[in-house]
Amino acid sequence: MSFLQTIKLKSKVFVGDVFGGINSAIITLPQALAFGVATGFGAGAGIWGAVILCFVAGMLGPRVPIVSGTTGPVAIVVASMMLALSNNMRSAVTILLCAALVQLFASLTNLPNLVKYIPYPVISGFMNGVGIIIIILQLNPLMGHSAMPSTVSTILNLHHSIHSLNHSALFIGIITLAIVFFTPKAVNKIIPSQIIALIFCTWLSVKTGLNVDRINEVSVAFPHFVAPYLDINHIIEFLPYVFTVAVVFSAESMLTGLVTDSLTKKRHNPKLLLAAQGLGNMMCALTGSLGGTAATMRTVAAINAGATTKMCAFINPLLLMVLLFKCSGFVAQIPLAVLAAILIKIGYDIIDVKLLKVLKYAPKDDLYVLFLVFLLTVFYNLIFAVGAGITLAALLYAKRVADKAKLVHKSVYDEEIMELERVLEEDYQHRIRVVHISGQFFFGSATQLISKFEDMLGTKHLILNYESDDLLDISAIFALEDIILRLQSQEVQIILVIKNESVLKQLQDHRIVAQIGEGHVFYRELDAIDFAKEQLKYS
Repeated sequence: MSFLQTIKLKSKVFVGDVFGGINSAIITLPQALAFGVATGFGAGAGIWGAVILCFVAGMLGPRVPIVSGTTGPVAIVVASMMLALSNNMRSAVTILLCAALVQLFASLTNLPNLVKYIPYPVISGFMNGVGIIIIILQLNPLMGHSAMPSTVSTILNLHHSIHSLNHSALFIGIITLAIVFFTPKAVNKIIPSQIIALIFCTWLSVKTGLNVDRINEVSVAFPHFVAPYLDINHIIEFLPYVFTVAVVFSAESMLTGLVTDSLTKKRHNPKLLLAAQGLGNMMCALTGSLGGTAATMRTVAAINAGATTKMCAFINPLLLMVLLFKCSGFVAQIPLAVLAAILIKIGYDIIDVKLLKVLKYAPKDDLYVLFLVFLLTVFYNLIFAVGAGITLAALLYAKRVADKAKLVHKSVYDEEIMELERVLEEDYQHRIRVVHISGQFFFGSATQLISKFEDMLGTKHLILNYESDDLLDISAIFALEDIILRLQSQEVQIILVIKNESVLKQLQDHRIVAQIGEGHVFYRELDAIDFAKEQLKYS
C-alpha cells in the first residue's frame, strides 16, 4: 500500500470515528439527562457519568468502537437502590464503587466468556421486562407527578394520578411522544427524534409559559471527590445491592460486545472490556456521577455512522462536555414530562419486537422461561429473574435430553459420501462446500456455530446438512438466520439438506426456507450436490 493510500485510509477511518462520536453523543444527551433525573442522581450526574465512563472505558478498553453510559436496566436498578437508601449519596457511591471492584475481579476470571451461553428467552424476557418497567414508572412524571418507587405502586395509584393530573405536563408530554414515535425515518437518520423533541418541546414550554416541573439546576462544574463508606459493616450491609448492580453492569456490557463483534466483524477481548468498564465505573462512583455499561443503542449508532475504532469513544464525551458547558441554561428549562416521554420511547425500543413476531411458533419451554423472567423482572427483582430464568431453561433442557436418552442402533456414516465430499471440494476448488451441523443445534451451540462461518472466501455454493431430528430453539433459529444473512452478503448461495419433516416445517414457519428459496432445500445430500454442480455452470 502506497503512502497516499495509507493517508487516505486513515483519513476515512478518522472521519468515520468523528461522525460516529457525534451521532452517538446526540443520542446520549437526552438519555443521560433523563436517566440522571429518573435515578435521583440528577441531570448533571447523568451527563458527567456518560462523559467519564465513555472516556475511561474507551481509552482502556478493546479497539472496537464501543460507546458507554447509563442504560435502561442500569437506571432501573440504581433508581430502586436510591429509593431504598433514601437518596443517601454516600451509600450509593459505596455500592457503585464496590460493584465496579466486582467487575474488575470478574475480568480476571472466565466469567465474561459465559455470557454467550445465556439462553435467548432469558435475555428477551429480561429486556422486555425492563422496557415495561421504564414505561410504567414514567406514567406519573408524564402526568406531572413524582415518580412512584415501583411498578406495583404506580399501577395501584394510577386512578388517583389520572384524576389529579397536570394538564400542561400531559400536553407537552404528548407532543414529545408524537415527535419521538412519528418522526420519519429519513429525518431520524439525520438527527435523532429524541433531540428534536427535547429542543422543540422545551422551547415551546418556555414560550407558552407552561406550569410544569423542570430540571431547574444542572451543575457544570467538574465533579468532585465523594468519599465512600469504607467500614466492613456498611460493605456487608450493601452486598446484595453490590452484586445486583455488578451483574447488570457486566451482563449488558458483554452483550454489547457481542453485538459489536457481529457488526464490525472483529473480535474484542471480553476480559479487557469488563476491566475497562470496571475502572470507568470506579471513576464515576468516586465523583458522584452515574455509572453504566457499554450501551448497545449508542454503539450501534456510532458504527452505523462510520465508526471503526475506539476513537469515537473520545469524540463522544468531548461533544457532551461542550454541550454541558454551553447549554446548561437551556438544560435547566427542560420539563420533566418531556424527559418522561423520551424514556417511554426508550422503554418501547428496549422491548424485543423481533421475538414477539414469532412468539406463536416458539416452543413451549422457551415461552415458560420468557414469561417467568418477564413477570419476575417487572414485579419482583431483575437479578433474581435472570437467575430463575437460567435455572429453569437448564432444567427444561436437561429434561428434554433425559426424555430422549435411549439406545439406538445407527450404521456407520457412508464412507463413499465422505470421499465424494472431499473430491468435490478439491475438484471445484472449494467453490462448492458441504458442512454438516451434527448434534443438537440449540442455545449453547448457536453462538459458537456462527463463528465457524465467518470466512467463506471463494465459495459459491454452501450445502448445510442438518442431520439431527431435534427441533431448533429460538436462539438457534435466529443464529441460523444470521449465518444465512452473512453468507448471502458474501454472495454465497445456501442449499439446505433437511431429513426431518418437523424441522423442515419449523424452518418454513420462521421463513428461513423462504429466505433461501424453496428450490434450495433437499432431503438427500447427493441431490443437493448435483444441484450445486448444475448451478455452478450458470454462475
